[in-house]
Amino acid sequence: MKKLVVIIIILVMILIGMIGYKKTLIKTSNISIEEVEKIEHYIERIYMWKEVTKEALPCFEEINQASEKWIWEVVKKNLEEYEVSYQQIQEKAKELFGEELKKELPKDGMGVFVIEEDNLYGAQSVELDKKEDTFVFHKIDKTPDGYEIEIIEYLEDYSESDKITIRNLKEEEIQKVEVNTEESKIQEIVKTRMNELGRKKIVIKNEEKGFVIQSVREVR
Repeated sequence: MKKLVVIIIILVMILIGMIGYKKTLIKTSNISIEEVEKIEHYIERIYMWKEVTKEALPCFEEINQASEKWIWEVVKKNLEEYEVSYQQIQEKAKELFGEELKKELPKDGMGVFVIEEDNLYGAQSVELDKKEDTFVFHKIDKTPDGYEIEIIEYLEDYSESDKITIRNLKEEEIQKVEVNTEESKIQEIVKTRMNELGRKKIVIKNEEKGFVIQSVREVR
């Protein structure tokens, strides 16, 4: 029972820290918490794993220039069912990337999907390492039809049982923290040392059906 109470207290502290972080962001961006949460949810849907797609979020000037491996892995990540039709895959791609996406999944599934019986496609399993690809918002600006978002990218390495190692995308160590460190504290470390990490600017359009990513560029 005591252990359960401790866990609940830790979760509440983490939630308070996340809300506090978002409020800090809003003070500099003039956007609401609800907007921040919606943007965060969308980016999390399309943010992948470096060991699977080489980059969690690749750079491109328009969506049809993006890595095909990344596009179809993002689609696979967001499917609600294990076995789906070719049409369902294409519909999910349009939902995530908009009507401007002209790419079609190769009929062989290109190693992301495997063809099952009855012309259905099954999601190929992936192996993940102990480094979690993640990001934190640096700033968000409104545009006439959406948002420009600058993120700081980093890895949280859980290879050690009692420590989390913050790494840059080259996997160089930035700092170690205790394994029970609040996420908001890790984010503050990341923001303080962002010049040692990678930054990207994401442009998203706010369409009637939801957000659609337009471009991703490195911030130098």
